[in-house]
Amino acid sequence: MTATDPQREMLSLVTARIRDTFVHKPLYVDGALDLVSVCRELAARHATHALVRDLREGTGRLGIFTTTDLRDALLLDTPPQRLAVRDVARFELVEVQADAEVFEALWLMVRHRVHRLLVRDGDQVLGVLGQLDLVSFVANHSHLVAQQIDHAESVADLREAVDRIDRMIVLLHGSGIRIERITRLVTELNRRLFARLWALLAPPALVEGSCLLVMGSEGRGEQILKTDQDNALLLRDGFDCPDLADVAARFNAALGEFGYPPCTGGIMLTTPLWRQPLAAFRETLRQWLYGHEVEGPMNLAIFFDAAAVAGDESLLAAARAHLDALLAGQDQYLARFAAAADQFHEPGNFWTRLTSGRKGRDETPLDLKKLGTFPIVHGVRALALQYQVREQGTAARLKALQAAGRIDEVLARDLLDALHFLMGLRLSHQLRQRAGGAQPGNEVRPSELGALEREPLHDALAIVKRFRGFLRQHFRLDSL
Repeated sequence: MTATDPQREMLSLVTARIRDTFVHKPLYVDGALDLVSVCRELAARHATHALVRDLREGTGRLGIFTTTDLRDALLLDTPPQRLAVRDVARFELVEVQADAEVFEALWLMVRHRVHRLLVRDGDQVLGVLGQLDLVSFVANHSHLVAQQIDHAESVADLREAVDRIDRMIVLLHGSGIRIERITRLVTELNRRLFARLWALLAPPALVEGSCLLVMGSEGRGEQILKTDQDNALLLRDGFDCPDLADVAARFNAALGEFGYPPCTGGIMLTTPLWRQPLAAFRETLRQWLYGHEVEGPMNLAIFFDAAAVAGDESLLAAARAHLDALLAGQDQYLARFAAAADQFHEPGNFWTRLTSGRKGRDETPLDLKKLGTFPIVHGVRALALQYQVREQGTAARLKALQAAGRIDEVLARDLLDALHFLMGLRLSHQLRQRAGGAQPGNEVRPSELGALEREPLHDALAIVKRFRGFLRQHFRLDSL
């Protein structure tokens, strides 16, 4: 008997430890400090509690002061500016070790009727675990990751959140969660991660005077496992940051440490082409369209998928509007652009091998990206460019194109089903590769697929083939 999704989730929590939850880093205050000064400290750290050190000789106690204690203190006759925090703090703390199970923390909170636990790793204080944070962890692992990202005070803190995202992907996929839900969640967490990293590394003036972009599959919201970095920076015209190259280098280096490989084509902030003022970037777009650069169409496709994650989003909107104006009436260019979706074809006796699944001596691997997801993504991207559809994800673009009568409802539905199936199959294959110590890739052999995978893959690639035929007719590719 197979456990349901909620059962799987609860079973995974049985082995979860306190250190896996969100533990607030300790904020210490001197017990002699008055309540008004303590409240200033809490406000500066956006905190609702502080650990109180009673440093009087012979005590050495550690207590806690919370907003509830403040409420009770305000009812006393003594003004808060004359009240020492040690006189209203609570010193009988309930403690738990970091390697204890999550459910022990839940039990301690219920048993002692407290909302916070002091967490120790041996004798060292790690911080405070709150009831709301613990309940959120039990109810929703992603909420924990989001909190950890938002509260990160260093690149090292963010690295811990990255590791949690990876574990969450394995958990969600293994629990049978639909691929589009996983991608939506991972996209949101990744964008918060990039934004927080940028805020930690970039001066406030640079954050305000620029727009940080993610592109490619990350921009479309369709990336799950980490792939090459695709990021850029648009700057306000006239804005200058002398340390920009250094900040960009540290940003891309940190992402590399997080497991995002550097882009082999240099599509990153470290490349001057991808960190330009708006006016200069407008000219770059024109060159990609009208110039003779071999990389122009690819760069244009990558930028078209851009999403803003931090800073002034109006800069991206202005660049997109300029691109729309440049593309008006450029049917020949759009046809050449769309032709890339039809560049990869199935190897010989492909359909027979996929249906039978028999292992042959010279079995040719199938590239799930080249044969499957890329033709869908790029073909829909070309249609979105043609009709000035601003939505970023392939699913949203298909919906907009269908609503505008630019694509048949049945084909749009089939393409979305095929895309989600291919993304899910690719993720399953890559997770198996990673678990076996191999580098995750896009190629699979038919013999490696189960019977319940081969037939849907056959159907999905048949839909892709039908879509390529639609693109050839729509853009008149045979006349190129």
